Amino acid sequence: MSYENKILQMKKMLSKKPAATPQRVEEPAYQKPTRPSYTERWEEAGLTVVENDFGIVFKRHVQYPFSFQHGHYQLQSFFDALKKWQDASFDHPYALDFHEPVLFFDTETTGLKGVGTHIFLLGFLEVDEECFSLTQYILADPAHEAAFLFESKLWKKLATVITYNGKSFDWPQLETRWTLHQKTLPKLRSQRQIDLLHSSKRLWKNDMERLKLKSVEEEKLGFSRKGDIPGHLAPIIYLDAVKSGVPDALMKVLLHNEWDLLSLITLYSHSTQLLFEEGYEESAKTFTNIGKWYGDLKESTQSVKVLERVTTQFDALEAGNAQYYLALQHKKSKRYSEAIDAFVASLHFVEARTKLHVLEQLAILYEHQIKDYKQALYYTQQGIHLIQKNEQWRAEQKQKWVISWEKRLLRLGNKK
Repeated sequence: MSYENKILQMKKMLSKKPAATPQRVEEPAYQKPTRPSYTERWEEAGLTVVENDFGIVFKRHVQYPFSFQHGHYQLQSFFDALKKWQDASFDHPYALDFHEPVLFFDTETTGLKGVGTHIFLLGFLEVDEECFSLTQYILADPAHEAAFLFESKLWKKLATVITYNGKSFDWPQLETRWTLHQKTLPKLRSQRQIDLLHSSKRLWKNDMERLKLKSVEEEKLGFSRKGDIPGHLAPIIYLDAVKSGVPDALMKVLLHNEWDLLSLITLYSHSTQLLFEEGYEESAKTFTNIGKWYGDLKESTQSVKVLERVTTQFDALEAGNAQYYLALQHKKSKRYSEAIDAFVASLHFVEARTKLHVLEQLAILYEHQIKDYKQALYYTQQGIHLIQKNEQWRAEQKQKWVISWEKRLLRLGNKK
């Protein structure tokens, strides 16, 4: 390339306009929504208006003395539960430290799922120095949601949150709504959670048909709701209150939420009492469930203690499953003779699939630990017979089991 052409090229490059620096688009400042027209009417009904940088939120506050009676329990039974955990010699996921901040938490929503579902009521129950303190925040209308969430102070609270189905529903819903305002609100803090629905399932599996909180209240906590609104009507009542401005029915929703929160305290107390083997009106099934729960948590000593109590205080029929879980604990601890005794005691009182597992465990113990091949062969034959005669199991599954059991039968035949 000639010198002249190079000069021309350089001129063209110099003549090009520099690329424009992209202009930073500033986000518009948050526009604070106007107050709803029904604000005064809701204040007259007993709600307080709280204003912050993002709008307004309605608030209700109630205090309960520690001696307040809710069903079978006074609220101060919660402190008895804390004392039990403080003195416990074993670990449990529901244990609380005496000085640990605790927040009983429940919500009411306009639906069950989806981005269009709003939380319209946040209910908190906390321990103050001289009482239990209930605080409810009510969404003024969807335009004030940022104000509603901000005022909850969940962006700065640090506490163990106790709920009923909160891990699966209330908290995920809260996270969804918070995410939609993440550019406006401080970040939501993560909290340790105790979900009492999970403990209720653990405690009363096969013992209660329904595990809705209302059913647990009536059957276990001695509390019956009078004049309560059905939970499924709460969204309709709230939306009607926003549309009409009339808060009368909405106040019943707040009472419904209040009872939910009070029951969380007494349910935690009752559950703790059962986990420490107190509450003698409970069934063998409940205490068997507790023993199994401790076993699943690898708290073998506590598991054995609970299960042995079931086997001594209830008849053989009621204690069948307890004997089975007790046998599993003995086997893990290499107490093979005790394991065999417990398996044999459970044999005629457990359902068919569990019975098959019992026969298998007995065959294994006699073959590998006791070296009594005749007994191992006996229980193996019993297992094959059970598989063949059971008409409820699928043919494909039975065939697989028979093949496996016949391998053991052949091996034992060779050892005789």
